[in-house]
Amino acid sequence: MLYQLLFRRSSIDTTASGRVIDESRLYAPYAGRTVGSIYVRRAQVFDPDGNWFERAGNNTHALTHERVVRRDLLFRTGDRVDPALLVRTKQLLRSRDYLSDAAIELIPDPQDTSVVHVVVRTRDSWTISADASFRGRGHTMFGVYDANILGTGNKLQLNTYFDRRDFGFGGCIVEYEIPNLLGTFYTADFSAGRNFYESELRVGLHKEFIRPTDYEVGAEYNRLKEERYFVDRDTTGLVRVEAIDAWVGRSRYLPSIASSIFLTGRYFRARHGRRPEVTPTHNPLFHDTDDLLVGLGLYREKFYSANLVHGFGIREYLAAGYRAELTGGYSWGEFHDRIYVGARIMGGGFTRPGYLSGSASVGSYIDPATGVWSRSAADIDLRWFSNLFIFRRNRIRQFLALNYTQGWNRGTGSDETVRFTTENGLRALREHLVGTNRAVLNTETVLFTPFQPLGFRFAFFGFADFGLLGDHANPFRNEFSASFGVGLRIRNERLIFHAIQIQLGIAVGKRGWLDSRYFRISNQPRMEDFRFLPQKPETAGFE
Repeated sequence: MLYQLLFRRSSIDTTASGRVIDESRLYAPYAGRTVGSIYVRRAQVFDPDGNWFERAGNNTHALTHERVVRRDLLFRTGDRVDPALLVRTKQLLRSRDYLSDAAIELIPDPQDTSVVHVVVRTRDSWTISADASFRGRGHTMFGVYDANILGTGNKLQLNTYFDRRDFGFGGCIVEYEIPNLLGTFYTADFSAGRNFYESELRVGLHKEFIRPTDYEVGAEYNRLKEERYFVDRDTTGLVRVEAIDAWVGRSRYLPSIASSIFLTGRYFRARHGRRPEVTPTHNPLFHDTDDLLVGLGLYREKFYSANLVHGFGIREYLAAGYRAELTGGYSWGEFHDRIYVGARIMGGGFTRPGYLSGSASVGSYIDPATGVWSRSAADIDLRWFSNLFIFRRNRIRQFLALNYTQGWNRGTGSDETVRFTTENGLRALREHLVGTNRAVLNTETVLFTPFQPLGFRFAFFGFADFGLLGDHANPFRNEFSASFGVGLRIRNERLIFHAIQIQLGIAVGKRGWLDSRYFRISNQPRMEDFRFLPQKPETAGFE
């Protein structure tokens, strides 16, 4: 009885694990028919006949209201069946923190063959969780949150800060988010509070592109006092900034090329009350500025479903498509005005060896008086993961990620150099290395096990990261570093928090052993794959 409680064979058909499915083809026979009645069937987090732990969870969980599910549907009674829109609706539902799974079933009307009825089935996530972090100088954070307050789909989070040495109170921060305000697909969010000597006030309202023909609009106000690490001085300090960010966009689907053309615009204003020393070429990140950017481009996006990629069994939606965009604008700076020009192209999809995606961007500021280029940057990202390999009852997947970032005509000061980051870096390296040229290769092998003690799934992984970082234009003449390690991820996909990750690793370089993160426990998810929907216009990244 104890064994059956803790260890169960996976409920998923593992012989079909790894299959990539174009779900729009499943709905293709019903394309063009009229949507009749729409039924919503909601299920609790756990099966009602589960163990005592699961039954207790269901009894204390507030089931998501039916109206909350209905407001995320991209179709209504009387609409024509669009297979791609049905798949997009499933992806949207599964992206909500308060839902762990969603399915859509079409049932032909027995009396009218031109009508189909729609059954939407959802399963809730356990949305109450806690978080904690331990920082230097005794600073400690403990937070609790619920991503489905009383079944409304709204998220409330409270983070409390204290000094673990003497339990002195350091403040608290409250966050509240409404993911789909009144069914308008606008997201509203708010946060305010303080953390020792840091403080924040954030208010935002925005809507993203969803359909091929659609619009986006948004506005944010931020007033922040935060601690920043200044690479050039190898120290930390406080920065106070007040920023206003507003953007708008419009897209239209062009059937002739099966893509959408889009036009976006953005206004950004920043004013600093406290900052490090600035000059026309020193610390340009902290200059007071008013920026106006415009983006024009084409995009296409389609979703396919697979499993055992970032998740542990439930089918995931991955985007295939492309986006090509030109960006231009003008910056009214504290010391001088500048023109900005940039371009970006990205694409991805499933191939015979696996999923492959990539992006390339380049951008630079230009002095309108002299024509001199400054703060130029180029960035290339490539990502690939393999099909699933079968090893007895286990499934294995290989991941690769390559990043190359080059900067030139940069200024001096903080953020005018690049370093190894969480996304593009060496996972076991603790040292802060900097330069203007970075190349990183991340490799990871993941073994998904079939056992589910108390619904938790286990995946073992091993990684090897290689990096070149320095100021030489030839990346192979820059400083070489590498990190190696193994670890374990534990996750229950009915619970809201990300996988618990336990990692062991070492870092080495030309000088021998480097300062390493030998042991680390975190709940950070793996890197996510590309999305191809247009966003608000941005300058070329250099981080």
